[in-house]
This record gives sequence, C-alpha cells and structure tokens, in this order.
Amino acid sequence: MAGNIFGANAGAATDAHLHEKEKMDTNDPAVSISREPPSEISDGNRSIYLDSSITFENYVYWAKRSREIEKHISTDDVGFAHLSNKLFRKKKSDALVIMQGEIEEQDASVMKESSKPTNTMNGASTSDNWGITETEWEQAQRAARTATWGSIFYLISTDILGPTNVPWAISQMGFGPGAVLYTVFGAMACYSGLQLWRIFIGLDSTRFPMRNYGDMAFRIYGDWARIFVNVLQSFQFFLNVALLIVSNGQGLAQMAVGANGNGFLCFIAAEVIFMAIGFLLGQIRTLQRLSYLANIAVWLNVIVIIMTMVVVHEYPPNYSASLTSYGTQKGPVQTSGYWPASSTLNDKVNAMMNAVFAYGGATLFNELMAEMRRPYDFWKGFIIAEIFIYVCYLVSGMVVYSAQGQFTFNPAYQGIPNSAYRFQTLGNAISFITGVIAALLYGNIGIKVFYSAVFRDVFRFPELNSRTGKWVWIGLGKLRYASPLSVHALIIPLVPAYWALAWVVAAAIPQITNLTSFVGAACILQFSYTFPPMLLVGFNVQNDAILPDEINSTTGQVQRIDSGIKRWIRGYKKKFVWNTFDVIYSLLALSAAGLGIWASVTSMHTSFEEGKLTHFTCANPAG
Repeated sequence: MAGNIFGANAGAATDAHLHEKEKMDTNDPAVSISREPPSEISDGNRSIYLDSSITFENYVYWAKRSREIEKHISTDDVGFAHLSNKLFRKKKSDALVIMQGEIEEQDASVMKESSKPTNTMNGASTSDNWGITETEWEQAQRAARTATWGSIFYLISTDILGPTNVPWAISQMGFGPGAVLYTVFGAMACYSGLQLWRIFIGLDSTRFPMRNYGDMAFRIYGDWARIFVNVLQSFQFFLNVALLIVSNGQGLAQMAVGANGNGFLCFIAAEVIFMAIGFLLGQIRTLQRLSYLANIAVWLNVIVIIMTMVVVHEYPPNYSASLTSYGTQKGPVQTSGYWPASSTLNDKVNAMMNAVFAYGGATLFNELMAEMRRPYDFWKGFIIAEIFIYVCYLVSGMVVYSAQGQFTFNPAYQGIPNSAYRFQTLGNAISFITGVIAALLYGNIGIKVFYSAVFRDVFRFPELNSRTGKWVWIGLGKLRYASPLSVHALIIPLVPAYWALAWVVAAAIPQITNLTSFVGAACILQFSYTFPPMLLVGFNVQNDAILPDEINSTTGQVQRIDSGIKRWIRGYKKKFVWNTFDVIYSLLALSAAGLGIWASVTSMHTSFEEGKLTHFTCANPAG
C-alpha cells in the first residue's frame, strides 16, 4: 500500500532539521546560533514565513537570489555512491544530512563570495532587527539544507513505493487497462510533481524558506488555502492510520488462527491491540527516535513484496479471504486481458482510486525539497524514482494477478493461503512491525499538522514544545485558551483521542479496498493531481504579471504599477495554453475525485448490505 510507512517517514525531515540545527557547533562558520532570531521567527509554521505583508514579488526576488548562489555549490560525487556507502550506518534523519561533512567546506567558500553587505527586503539596512545580516541569515538557513538528488531518489522511492494493493487493482481492470491506467496515472503524477518543483524553486529562498505544502498554498492563494491544505493533509494521515489498524488487525488475527485453523483471535480485539501499541508508543513526540526503525522498515517491505510474488505461484489463492471480503466463489483461476466481465463500474473506479493511492507521494515533496542543498536538482532524483516505482508496480501487479486471478486479495501478502502459513505469517509479522512504525509516524505528523493549522492558528493554543503543550500531547494537560468569544479551560488528550478515533473508523469500516479508494479520492488525488496544476496557474498568473520596473533588482523593493483583474489577465495570457490546460487538468482531477468518493462510499454501503462484513465485526475479513 503506497505510503504505508514512507510518506510520514519522509515527513520526519522537518523534525530532523530542527534537531540537527540544535546540535550544530557554534564555531561553525556557516551559522551563529547565539545570534539566531527568536524561536517565533525561526519556527517554520509561523511569523515571517506566514506574514501576509510579504508580497509575492518579494518571495520571487529572494528565490532567484538563492538559486543563483546555489549554482556555485557542487554536489558531485555525493549522490548514489556516497549514499549507498553510508545509508546503513546512519539514522533516517541522517539520510537528509548524509553529505553535510563533505560539502560544508565548499559551501562556506561559496558563502564567503556572497558575503558583501546586502540590503534587506526593504532596502533600508544590511541587517535585521536582531542584528543579523542577510548573508548570516542565509548561512544559518543553508547550513541545515544538506540533501542531494541522490538522497532524494531514495526518499521518494521509499515514500511512494508500496505495491501491496496493485495486484488487486489490476485484477479489477485486467492486464491491458491495468497497465494503461498505471502508466497514465504515473505519467500525470510525474507531471504534477514537476509542477510542485517549479513552484518551489520559484518561491523558496534562504530568506523565506518554504517548509511544507501549506506554505506553498499560503504564498499563492493566502492563509485560507494554507489552513485548508493543512487540515486535509492531517485528515489524510488520520485515515492512513485507520487503514493501518484495519490491515494489521487482519494480519494479527490471521497469524493467531494458525496453520491448522484452531487458534482464534477476534478481529476487533486484534485492532484494539494494534491501537494500544500505537497509543503507548505514540507518546514519543520527536520523529528522530523512530527514524532508524523506519529506514529498516523500507527493506522489510521489499522482502514481503518479493516473497509474495514467489509464493503465489507455488500455492493456491486464499479462497476463504476472497469469499469473506469480496464474495468470490471458489473455482478455477481466471485472468483477463481486458476489463473482467465480473467487474462493475464501482469496482473499476475503486481500482483506479487504488492506483491513485499507489502514486500518493506528492503530499510531502515540499518537505523533501526544503531539505535539499540545491532544490533545483530535485527533478533528477524524482524522475528516476518515478520510473523505478512504475516498473515495480507493473511487475508485482502482473505477477500476482497472473497467479491468483479473480481471487487476488488486498493486501497481496494476505492472499497467501493457510497451507502456506509460514510465508503468510512472515508477511503479516513483517508488515505488523512496519505498520506500527508507519502508524506512529503518520499519527505524529498528523497531530502536529492539525494542531498547528487549527488549534494554534484559530484558537491560539500554546506550542507543542512548551511545557503545557507537552502535557496536552499525552492528554494530561489542563489548557486555557482564548476563543473569539471567551476564555475556556479544558483537557485536550491529543494522542489518546487521535488513536481512539482512528480505531473507531477502522472498526466501523473494516474494508481495506474501499477505505483505500476513499482516501485516494478524497485526499491523495487532491495533493497529487488537483492542487499542483491549480497552484501552478496561480503562480504563473502572479509571476508573469510582474513588470520589469516593479522590482528593484538591487534592493528587492516592490512597487506595483497596477492590481486587480487587469493584472490577472495579463499574467494569465503570458502562458495561455499551458494555463488553460492546467485548469482543465485540475477540474478533471476534481471530477475524478468526486467519482471516486461516490464509488467508494457506494461500495462500502453495498458490502455492508450484503452482509459480507459488519461494523465492529469479530470475523476476520482476511479469512
């Protein structure tokens, strides 16, 4: 399942960035911690990064300045070879700083060349209110950006790759349509990823660094867009946790049955066990402590994929699991080169949404680019990773479907029958371990994003790093907050409430395939296909509307000549064909999302009506 552990794994970048920054030697010429601005200024979610008084033109000016400096920073011989030599000796957070020692020296020399006094944004002085010159600010920000395109290839591959749902999707589409749709979705995901890259290099700078998807939405469309994106992102992570509770509850119950079928563990009890583990380990607030395990989990998942492809050709399908979840009666294995006759419209749409889910990594591309030494090089690692992922998807999907046909199960490793119990258990055991890590990472990031977007911004709650915030995290803090009407006191049990609600959703909808389709349609499709073209059109309109005389090339001071509709039309006409294409592309993606939500919800309802599965059931959907 795409993003099983990987999206959140990559999302650890922000926390890793903060921890590495804290550990830097104050004698390092690239940074002076004692002169760093107050925490509210350096916090990537607040203050100058979200200051509405900073114009779009300011962001563009400083972004161009940063890209010019980065051209002189060499990253030769620090890509794949260097990464492979050190990857297994480093923590996950170190994957983002793996080249730091080798490029610090050259970076310092580059920054020396640019250390001439530089005016601030308004051209008034060479330092800000804290006595920090622009060059010193850039050095401090750039010191924590250490990832190269080689490490980005690794991070994107581990973020997206997870083809355990691909075989089932192809079983609903057939070999031909399955190959075509995975190719089309892969190509469009690549196009959308490059759109995000284009926007990032056009707006990110060491003066005004972008940290996440919400920052990008804010700089183009304003604060409402940032809040909407952050809430949807945290909602996606929440549903991912619920999905992991379902799949690992199935796996745990399947392991308890045993090869002879005598053992028994109620499915809902298995989900409670997984939830309890997540709740207890979820007290860890910093992702850095989970990073090493997350790195191992990547390769454990690769073992499961290879093992599944081999075993399904040696053993028959798991007929009981397919009957319980999909109502497929036992019979000879049948495959189809075209749309299978038994596949309904809902099945086809749900299969397509599973394909969307498989490519759902764009949610965290901004976090990855934010950690790069040269963000412009992102396209290199990204394109190679997309090709690698696409090949893995097609190979694993076709191999498993050719062996199991209409009995193909989701996730694929749970389609191994009880007669191959040792292999079935290997897949479940490894996936249970990686599932715990994944859920912890998704829960951690999901809580933080939602807390920042809603509790901090709307209700003015304290920072999670504060003493009160730490108690609120584990559910023991009595919090006083100011609403627009009055001051209230309450207890916000963040982690316990988060996991309890995720369990409720998982137990109420024990349907991995339909729930995956819903997440793909409602969330992942937006971040990977709807939002990127919409954001790029907004970027193009504002960027192309800038007139040569509106920005002082020396000071960066902005003086707009006009505004309103006239300015928007001028900007849109500059790239009229591409802008129009992207508008249509975005609307089509939004329409597909609506179709996917309808199909997944309808399928859930139909499945419950037919009595195959029930809410809060004790029967294991995996047989």
